[in-house]
Amino acid sequence: MSYSDNPYAPSDVFAAQAAADARADFLTKTYLHLAGAIALFIGLEAVLLNLPGIDGLVQMMMGNRISWLVVLGLFMVVSFVAEKWANSATSLGMQYAGLGLYVVAEAIIFVPILYLAVLMDPTFGLIQGAAITTLALFGGLTAVVFLTRKDFSFLRSFLMFGGFAAMGLIVVAILFNFNLGPIFIYAMIALSCGYILYYTSNVLHHYRIGQHVAAALALFAAVALLFWYILQLFMSRD
Repeated sequence: MSYSDNPYAPSDVFAAQAAADARADFLTKTYLHLAGAIALFIGLEAVLLNLPGIDGLVQMMMGNRISWLVVLGLFMVVSFVAEKWANSATSLGMQYAGLGLYVVAEAIIFVPILYLAVLMDPTFGLIQGAAITTLALFGGLTAVVFLTRKDFSFLRSFLMFGGFAAMGLIVVAILFNFNLGPIFIYAMIALSCGYILYYTSNVLHHYRIGQHVAAALALFAAVALLFWYILQLFMSRD
């Protein structure tokens, strides 16, 4: 069977160039899969945060600087594998496995910060406020891209540099045990918004028909990053 005959391979047609019905179907699938990923994340967190001995898991993950660096390193490796699977051109099951693996990895790495947020506010007010703010920002940025039809691919170099710089600062902060402060949090929120603009414009202009699972993973990653730092901002102000 040739590559073009593979039913799981992405189409040669970019979503932006596809017929209106094919483009609408691609966008619908992408955002339904994004919604499904968010719902799965919420469900996993509800289970994880109610596990007996969850405080022990948090302590194990964040008990010392080395353990948290190991957790971050494992998350990056798993993220790389998950993204590769989600972009598989040979297996629909592999694509879904990649998306599912990434959601599980995000759910696990979010356990410590959500656990602390619940300790600070058992009514879940901090988490709900951060979630609403995240969804509002995501909705607004998505609307900007869809209404203007602007291609934000020019942000790629800036986002790559910003991402590497942020990771370097995080590693240094962990190793030398200092707080990066509110300015870093605001900078990371801005970087996260840039990722949302970039990936949303990719959905419109650079993803091909059939790549809705990979597109949903990219958007979910950006939303999760934004939620992480907005929650940190809310917690720092409490």
